[in-house]
Amino acid sequence: MKCSAGLFVLIMFFFSQQSFGQCKTYQLNAKRDTINCTDLQNLKQGNWVTRVVNNHGEPGYQEQGFYKDGKKEGAWTTYNLMGDTIAQENYKWGNKNGVCRYYNLMGLVREESWKAIDPLNPYDTVRVYHLDNADKYDLRVVKVESSTVKHGTWTYYDPERGTITKIEEYVIGQLITNKKSDLTTSNLSNNQSNSTDSLSQKNKNKPAEVLQYEKKNSGKKKIKVRDGATGVN
Repeated sequence: MKCSAGLFVLIMFFFSQQSFGQCKTYQLNAKRDTINCTDLQNLKQGNWVTRVVNNHGEPGYQEQGFYKDGKKEGAWTTYNLMGDTIAQENYKWGNKNGVCRYYNLMGLVREESWKAIDPLNPYDTVRVYHLDNADKYDLRVVKVESSTVKHGTWTYYDPERGTITKIEEYVIGQLITNKKSDLTTSNLSNNQSNSTDSLSQKNKNKPAEVLQYEKKNSGKKKIKVRDGATGVN
Protein backbone atom coordinates (compact mmCIF):
# COMPACT_ATOMS: atom_id res chain seq x y z
CA MET A 1 0.00 0.00 0.00
CA LYS A 2 2.82 2.37 0.90
CA CYS A 3 4.50 1.70 -2.45
CA SER A 4 1.27 2.32 -4.31
CA ALA A 5 0.65 5.58 -2.44
CA GLY A 6 4.20 6.71 -3.08
CA LEU A 7 3.93 5.85 -6.76
CA PHE A 8 0.67 7.81 -7.04
CA VAL A 9 2.25 10.89 -5.47
CA LEU A 10 5.23 10.57 -7.80
CA ILE A 11 2.95 10.34 -10.87
CA MET A 12 0.92 13.38 -9.77
CA PHE A 13 4.13 15.30 -9.15
CA PHE A 14 5.38 14.34 -12.61
CA PHE A 15 2.20 15.58 -14.35
CA SER A 16 2.10 18.78 -12.30
CA GLN A 17 5.72 19.46 -13.22
CA GLN A 18 4.85 18.84 -16.87
CA SER A 19 1.98 21.34 -16.58
CA PHE A 20 4.11 23.94 -14.84
CA GLY A 21 6.94 23.27 -17.29
CA GLN A 22 4.78 24.65 -20.10
CA CYS A 23 4.50 27.95 -18.21
CA LYS A 24 7.23 30.52 -17.98
CA THR A 25 5.28 32.18 -15.17
CA TYR A 26 2.11 31.07 -13.38
CA GLN A 27 0.12 31.35 -10.15
CA LEU A 28 -1.83 28.88 -8.01
CA ASN A 29 -5.33 29.63 -6.76
CA ALA A 30 -6.83 28.53 -3.44
CA LYS A 31 -7.53 25.06 -4.89
CA ARG A 32 -3.92 24.75 -6.06
CA ASP A 33 -5.02 24.97 -9.70
CA THR A 34 -2.68 26.66 -12.16
CA ILE A 35 -3.87 30.10 -13.31
CA ASN A 36 -2.33 33.11 -15.05
CA CYS A 37 0.06 30.99 -17.09
CA THR A 38 2.41 32.69 -19.51
CA ASP A 39 4.10 30.26 -21.90
CA LEU A 40 7.67 30.27 -23.17
CA GLN A 41 6.66 32.62 -26.00
CA ASN A 42 5.21 35.05 -23.40
CA LEU A 43 1.65 34.29 -24.54
CA LYS A 44 -1.14 34.01 -21.98
CA GLN A 45 -2.62 30.52 -21.83
CA GLY A 46 -5.46 28.83 -19.92
CA ASN A 47 -7.50 30.21 -17.03
CA TRP A 48 -6.76 33.76 -15.99
CA VAL A 49 -7.93 35.98 -13.15
CA THR A 50 -7.04 39.67 -13.32
CA ARG A 51 -7.70 42.13 -10.50
CA VAL A 52 -7.45 45.90 -10.98
CA VAL A 53 -7.66 48.22 -7.96
CA ASN A 54 -9.33 51.66 -7.85
CA ASN A 55 -7.13 54.19 -9.60
CA HIS A 56 -7.56 57.97 -9.90
CA GLY A 57 -11.33 57.80 -9.48
CA GLU A 58 -11.75 54.87 -11.87
CA PRO A 59 -13.48 51.94 -10.13
CA GLY A 60 -11.55 48.71 -9.79
CA TYR A 61 -12.74 45.35 -11.09
CA GLN A 62 -11.87 41.67 -11.38
CA GLU A 63 -12.27 39.63 -14.54
CA GLN A 64 -11.84 35.93 -15.19
CA GLY A 65 -11.89 33.75 -18.26
CA PHE A 66 -9.72 31.78 -20.66
CA TYR A 67 -6.78 32.74 -22.89
CA LYS A 68 -5.69 30.88 -26.00
CA ASP A 69 -2.36 31.90 -27.52
CA GLY A 70 -2.53 35.31 -25.86
CA LYS A 71 -6.13 36.07 -26.89
CA LYS A 72 -9.36 35.92 -24.93
CA GLU A 73 -11.50 32.93 -25.87
CA GLY A 74 -14.98 31.89 -24.75
CA ALA A 75 -16.91 33.24 -21.76
CA TRP A 76 -15.49 36.03 -19.60
CA THR A 77 -17.07 37.53 -16.49
CA THR A 78 -16.22 40.86 -14.88
CA TYR A 79 -17.07 41.77 -11.27
CA ASN A 80 -16.76 44.93 -9.24
CA LEU A 81 -14.57 44.73 -6.15
CA MET A 82 -17.63 43.92 -4.02
CA GLY A 83 -18.24 40.77 -6.07
CA ASP A 84 -21.24 41.98 -8.11
CA THR A 85 -21.35 40.92 -11.78
CA ILE A 86 -21.01 43.92 -14.10
CA ALA A 87 -20.31 42.17 -17.43
CA GLN A 88 -20.70 38.78 -19.10
CA GLU A 89 -18.89 38.68 -22.43
CA ASN A 90 -17.98 36.11 -25.09
CA TYR A 91 -14.81 36.18 -27.18
CA LYS A 92 -13.39 34.56 -30.29
CA TRP A 93 -9.94 35.25 -31.76
CA GLY A 94 -9.52 37.77 -28.95
CA ASN A 95 -12.56 39.84 -29.96
CA LYS A 96 -16.15 40.08 -28.75
CA ASN A 97 -18.38 37.47 -30.34
CA GLY A 98 -22.01 36.60 -29.61
CA VAL A 99 -24.19 38.03 -26.85
CA CYS A 100 -22.61 40.24 -24.19
CA ARG A 101 -24.53 41.51 -21.16
CA TYR A 102 -23.83 44.50 -18.92
CA TYR A 103 -25.22 45.28 -15.48
CA ASN A 104 -25.30 47.92 -12.78
CA LEU A 105 -26.35 47.44 -9.14
CA MET A 106 -30.02 47.67 -10.17
CA GLY A 107 -29.86 44.91 -12.78
CA LEU A 108 -29.44 44.31 -16.53
CA VAL A 109 -28.67 47.49 -18.49
CA ARG A 110 -27.83 46.32 -22.01
CA GLU A 111 -27.53 43.24 -24.23
CA GLU A 112 -25.14 43.53 -27.15
CA SER A 113 -24.62 41.18 -30.08
CA TRP A 114 -21.20 41.00 -31.75
CA LYS A 115 -19.57 39.07 -34.58
CA ALA A 116 -15.83 38.43 -34.46
CA ILE A 117 -14.09 38.34 -37.83
CA ASP A 118 -11.66 35.53 -38.62
CA PRO A 119 -8.30 37.27 -39.14
CA LEU A 120 -7.33 34.60 -41.70
CA ASN A 121 -10.54 35.09 -43.70
CA PRO A 122 -11.86 38.65 -43.26
CA TYR A 123 -14.76 38.19 -45.69
CA ASP A 124 -18.43 37.69 -44.94
CA THR A 125 -21.73 37.44 -46.77
CA VAL A 126 -24.21 40.22 -46.07
CA ARG A 127 -27.72 41.10 -47.19
CA VAL A 128 -28.05 44.19 -49.38
CA TYR A 129 -31.69 45.30 -49.36
CA HIS A 130 -33.40 46.85 -52.37
CA LEU A 131 -34.19 50.54 -52.10
CA ASP A 132 -37.61 50.12 -53.73
CA ASN A 133 -38.59 47.03 -51.71
CA ALA A 134 -37.39 46.54 -48.14
CA ASP A 135 -38.42 42.87 -48.21
CA LYS A 136 -36.07 41.96 -51.06
CA TYR A 137 -32.31 41.67 -50.78
CA ASP A 138 -29.24 40.32 -52.57
CA LEU A 139 -26.38 38.39 -50.97
CA ARG A 140 -23.02 40.02 -51.41
CA VAL A 141 -19.53 39.02 -50.23
CA VAL A 142 -17.70 41.93 -48.58
CA LYS A 143 -14.38 42.37 -46.83
CA VAL A 144 -14.81 43.37 -43.18
CA GLU A 145 -12.13 45.79 -42.06
CA SER A 146 -12.86 45.64 -38.32
CA SER A 147 -11.79 42.80 -36.03
CA THR A 148 -15.31 42.66 -34.56
CA VAL A 149 -18.57 44.30 -35.61
CA LYS A 150 -22.03 44.87 -34.21
CA HIS A 151 -24.21 42.11 -35.58
CA GLY A 152 -27.68 41.17 -34.38
CA THR A 153 -29.98 42.66 -31.77
CA TRP A 154 -28.92 45.26 -29.23
CA THR A 155 -31.44 45.67 -26.42
CA TYR A 156 -31.41 48.48 -23.85
CA TYR A 157 -33.17 48.15 -20.49
CA ASP A 158 -34.38 50.31 -17.67
CA PRO A 159 -32.84 48.25 -14.83
CA GLU A 160 -35.06 49.83 -12.18
CA ARG A 161 -38.32 48.91 -13.95
CA GLY A 162 -36.98 45.89 -15.81
CA THR A 163 -38.47 47.15 -19.08
CA ILE A 164 -37.00 47.51 -22.57
CA THR A 165 -36.33 51.11 -23.60
CA LYS A 166 -34.76 50.68 -27.05
CA ILE A 167 -33.98 47.97 -29.60
CA GLU A 168 -31.41 48.20 -32.41
CA GLU A 169 -30.73 45.71 -35.21
CA TYR A 170 -27.32 45.50 -36.90
CA VAL A 171 -25.98 43.57 -39.89
CA ILE A 172 -22.16 43.49 -40.08
CA GLY A 173 -21.85 46.85 -38.35
CA GLN A 174 -24.68 48.55 -40.26
CA LEU A 175 -27.65 49.83 -38.27
CA ILE A 176 -30.83 48.44 -39.87
CA THR A 177 -33.55 49.37 -37.38
CA ASN A 178 -33.62 51.64 -34.37
CA LYS A 179 -36.81 51.88 -32.38
CA LYS A 180 -37.76 52.93 -28.90
CA SER A 181 -39.91 50.44 -27.10
CA ASP A 182 -43.47 51.46 -26.24
CA LEU A 183 -43.23 49.49 -22.99
CA THR A 184 -42.16 52.57 -21.05
CA THR A 185 -45.07 54.56 -22.48
CA SER A 186 -47.39 51.66 -21.76
CA ASN A 187 -46.18 51.48 -18.18
CA LEU A 188 -46.69 55.22 -17.81
CA SER A 189 -50.24 54.92 -19.13
CA ASN A 190 -50.90 52.03 -16.77
CA ASN A 191 -49.61 54.06 -13.84
CA GLN A 192 -51.83 56.97 -14.81
CA SER A 193 -54.76 54.59 -15.20
CA ASN A 194 -54.06 53.08 -11.78
CA SER A 195 -53.92 56.56 -10.27
CA THR A 196 -57.26 57.42 -11.88
CA ASP A 197 -58.80 54.18 -10.64
CA SER A 198 -57.49 54.86 -7.15
CA LEU A 199 -58.94 58.38 -7.22
CA SER A 200 -62.28 57.04 -8.43
CA GLN A 201 -62.34 54.55 -5.57
CA LYS A 202 -61.65 57.32 -3.07
CA ASN A 203 -64.44 59.43 -4.54
CA LYS A 204 -66.89 56.52 -4.17
CA ASN A 205 -66.25 56.52 -0.45
CA LYS A 206 -67.01 60.24 -0.06
CA PRO A 207 -70.51 61.51 0.80
CA ALA A 208 -72.41 63.19 -2.04
CA GLU A 209 -72.35 66.56 -0.21
CA VAL A 210 -68.54 66.48 -0.03
CA LEU A 211 -68.20 65.64 -3.71
CA GLN A 212 -70.56 68.47 -4.62
CA TYR A 213 -68.60 70.91 -2.47
CA GLU A 214 -65.26 69.85 -3.98
CA LYS A 215 -66.64 70.19 -7.51
CA LYS A 216 -68.02 73.66 -6.76
CA ASN A 217 -64.77 74.89 -5.21
CA SER A 218 -62.28 73.16 -7.50
CA GLY A 219 -59.65 75.57 -8.76
CA LYS A 220 -60.26 78.04 -5.99
CA LYS A 221 -57.58 78.99 -3.49
CA LYS A 222 -57.68 76.66 -0.52
CA ILE A 223 -58.95 78.18 2.70
CA LYS A 224 -57.28 77.16 5.92
CA VAL A 225 -59.88 75.75 8.27
CA ARG A 226 -59.43 75.40 12.02
CA ASP A 227 -59.80 71.79 13.01
CA GLY A 228 -59.93 72.23 16.80
CA ALA A 229 -56.25 71.42 17.35
CA THR A 230 -54.44 73.59 19.86
CA GLY A 231 -50.90 74.85 19.90
CA VAL A 232 -48.73 77.57 18.42
CA ASN A 233 -48.74 77.82 14.61
